[in-house]
Amino acid sequence: MKAALAKTYPQAHFQRCLVHVMRNICAKVRVDDREAIMNEFKQIHQQANKAAAVDVLHAFYAKWNKSYNRVIRNLKDIEPDLLVFIIILSRSGLQFTLPT
Repeated sequence: MKAALAKTYPQAHFQRCLVHVMRNICAKVRVDDREAIMNEFKQIHQQANKAAAVDVLHAFYAKWNKSYNRVIRNLKDIEPDLLVFIIILSRSGLQFTLPT
């Protein structure tokens, strides 16, 4: 899908659906860890700019990589598509809040 969008709309940015990303993470982690992981993942998207979001995301990777290497590897693969909206929001002065 990303390739087709890039071909049709070469100037467009591609943003992954955060609800689906979070759902996928929840499906791959232990029930006991879900709340902590989701609370930490949500913090990434509460940052004011991309640099801060990247710092929080990389701290998230470092903390959970040992227990959930595959989940972290998958997130690293889609990392550029996770933070697009932060750039757009920071330029516009708007804020984003994830649903609880």
